[in-house]
Amino acid sequence: MDVLSRYEPIVDNVEAFRAACERPLPAVVRVNTIKASVERARRALEDEGIAVDPVDWHPGMFRLPDDQPGANWPYFHGWIYGQEEVSAVPARVLDPEPGERVWDAAAAPGSKTSQLAALMDDRGVVVATDSNLGRLSALRTNAERLGITNVAVTHEDARVHSLKPFDGEEYDRALVDVPCSCEGTIRKNPDTLDEWTEDHVQGISGVQKGILTRAIQATREGGTVVYSTCTFAPEENEAVLDYALDEADCRLVDFEIPLDSRPGVTEWDGDEYDPSVEKAKRIYPHHNDTGGFFCAKLEVEG
Repeated sequence: MDVLSRYEPIVDNVEAFRAACERPLPAVVRVNTIKASVERARRALEDEGIAVDPVDWHPGMFRLPDDQPGANWPYFHGWIYGQEEVSAVPARVLDPEPGERVWDAAAAPGSKTSQLAALMDDRGVVVATDSNLGRLSALRTNAERLGITNVAVTHEDARVHSLKPFDGEEYDRALVDVPCSCEGTIRKNPDTLDEWTEDHVQGISGVQKGILTRAIQATREGGTVVYSTCTFAPEENEAVLDYALDEADCRLVDFEIPLDSRPGVTEWDGDEYDPSVEKAKRIYPHHNDTGGFFCAKLEVEG
């Protein structure tokens, strides 16, 4: 099945979109500012003979055109973390403050958890939740390598997450980067669509709706929830937002990102969504030479 063909009605340049999806994704690293400054990490990589190409929109990320993220000593010492470029968007949109209570609802293996911790200067607490023990093991290993001390790991289904770590006190912010069909990772994982089915998309959207709804419930009034996926499927993106707007006390809010993007779609396959889903951002591979991504920002209401 040609999965990408189903998105031709919502893509502005089908030929460029398809061509970008077939190109390998550049290797990218994010500097772990808990351990090293951006300049110090850059010098360390260059001293090792590794070419670095700064990412224009994110001052703490480098593309490594001729190397791999984990094949150097700055990586082993926790100065850098291999992270896909668009994967760094949600934590920047959430914009946590040092000292806050933050929930990462689908955290493992830790890319965004570690980014949140760095944005918070390793202060406050990030509760990192996942239902997969193997992936949680990777998260713990990554947190140790990166020198993170403000992360508390919980093994549970995020759809029924409790607030026990804070005696019932709600979070200031929550990041909901949910498990998805991963269509947007095709440049990194060319085989990702081989076993794609519409039944899987429909099934995983139910999980996504449950996690996002719980995150809104667990976040204080006036707090921020960011929802993101690495898929193009409206069933996993705008449809999930539409569900949350009906089921939970929240509203979608405008936000800016320094990347070329397109607004969320309000119609798909005969379904119509709340007009405010246009406030979400769709990032396509051909616009910024990245993977595909979706991001939305919500404010919790009373």
